[in-house]
Amino acid sequence: MFPYRRTYSTYNVVTATRRESTPLRFSQLTVEDIPVIRPYLSAAPSRTCDFTIGGMFMWADYFNYTYAIFNDTLFVKGVTEDDVTRAAFSLPLGKMGLDESVDMLRGYCRATGSGPLLFSAIPEVAVEPLRLLGVKTVSPLVEWSDYLYEAEDLATLSGKKMSKKRNHVNHFMAENPGYELLPLTSGMIPDVRHFLQMVPLPIDKPVLADIEREQVMRVLDNYGAYPFEGVVLKTPADGMVAFAIGEVIGDTLYVHIEKMNHEVSGAGECINKLFAEYMLDKTPHLRYINREEAAGDPGLRKAKDSYHPAMLLEKFNVEMLTEF
Repeated sequence: MFPYRRTYSTYNVVTATRRESTPLRFSQLTVEDIPVIRPYLSAAPSRTCDFTIGGMFMWADYFNYTYAIFNDTLFVKGVTEDDVTRAAFSLPLGKMGLDESVDMLRGYCRATGSGPLLFSAIPEVAVEPLRLLGVKTVSPLVEWSDYLYEAEDLATLSGKKMSKKRNHVNHFMAENPGYELLPLTSGMIPDVRHFLQMVPLPIDKPVLADIEREQVMRVLDNYGAYPFEGVVLKTPADGMVAFAIGEVIGDTLYVHIEKMNHEVSGAGECINKLFAEYMLDKTPHLRYINREEAAGDPGLRKAKDSYHPAMLLEKFNVEMLTEF
């Protein structure tokens, strides 16, 4: 899966040169960079949400993401997911072999005096290829695994294990005849912003809830620039009661944003099911839905577990040896 082209005869020469300079020049991520970044994401070795436009751009400020492109390869610099005081890199994506891109980042760290090379949010499939290039430590990001579901399971809620979810959806539909699920258009953005401002955060809100709300507002401000799909759920009595926004890459829908009025019984279960159903109908090749991390929040973890994920996509921090 990873191009692996170590050339030992030239390694020492290249290393010596990189002690003095580096061709990597990192720039801030802006929405104007989306068309530049997006083509590289198809080279991601896993379905983790870190390799999506939403995963990168929504959290660019919080994780201090910057990027560089060299030799048709994308390099992203930021911080570790579990400690924003530690500088780290994402797995490079693109034309260069993994050995070449790791060499280049080692050289960057030496040239800039930024210490050992540390990668964060590395999917499990990439850990062993990195080991072959000289690893000092591998640390699991226990609270940052992605929850991956079968798209059909969320769209149908079939089977005994989903009976409680079906009951909530059926109750919502019975209590709200005439409900509508509408595609989210740019003309709806002012109403969505107002809805988000009016819906209170839960008392036991996640640690990052306030930051996330700010990021969602920024996405809404530039909604047309993102390769996103969205829906709005409305009822005759309450108007807008929920909305969801996601991104399709390959066979996977990544649900980046899902907000609901918690005072409307069943609105959360309903937007979850109807968005999955809507996207599966619109994109028949979908197989999975990634509902992303719980980020250490017990409430979110319980909610995600209640939908019985097909698998958890584990991630790791990987510190490389200084020399190899």
